[in-house]
Amino acid sequence: MPLHRLDKIITDTGLCSRRQAREIIFHGRAAVDGQPVTDPAFKLDAALHTVTVDGAELDGEEHIYIMMNKPGGVLTAARDKRAPTVLDAIPAEWKKRGVFPVGRLDKDTTGLLLLTDDGPFAHRVISPRSHIGKLYEAQVDGVPTASDAEAFREGIVLADGTRCLPAELTDLGEGKVRVVVFEGKYHQVKRMLAARYLPVLALRRLRIGGLWLDESLKPGEYRRLSREELLSIGPELLSK
Repeated sequence: MPLHRLDKIITDTGLCSRRQAREIIFHGRAAVDGQPVTDPAFKLDAALHTVTVDGAELDGEEHIYIMMNKPGGVLTAARDKRAPTVLDAIPAEWKKRGVFPVGRLDKDTTGLLLLTDDGPFAHRVISPRSHIGKLYEAQVDGVPTASDAEAFREGIVLADGTRCLPAELTDLGEGKVRVVVFEGKYHQVKRMLAARYLPVLALRRLRIGGLWLDESLKPGEYRRLSREELLSIGPELLSK
């Protein structure tokens, strides 16, 4: 069998981009047969050796869990004839396994998006019963007040009469706010802020549970999550 570079082997699994694979190797996170390798050009026969990243064997996991830095202008959907979707960016091997977005970000909303082939996990992340907080940062047209923050704590009532669960609103100054919600209604953050006469100019998701967006990921880039990162979303999510 032919020998291939370690960075190519990691990239070909769909774990990450070639640039990210080199970073993983440089930082000692990749190992061959249990021995750390820090040279991206190290060559091996993948059929004869075990390659791991962060202790997890490549493609050995039952399910795939991915963090993506969603760019603007891309739909959170499986397919669309008129616009690019987040699934257009991931490897064909993952699509064949049925990977899908966990929840939805609007077309112009950027930031942290999870993708997986684990349906029960995705349902628990999305369900309000799990009380998993999603943190967003928004640029708004206006200045939030203490009464706005109190209205969020009590539960915003949208223009159509829909009542949202209690949420958190923090003023960062200069038209920036942070919002934490515990459910995922349609256009929820934008509609909640609009209900307080604070129209959203830009919106970005930064955190789900205890998992923060990896700021080293450029828009459109992605990587697999470690078990520790998955547990940070909610310790009970993988135990059921």
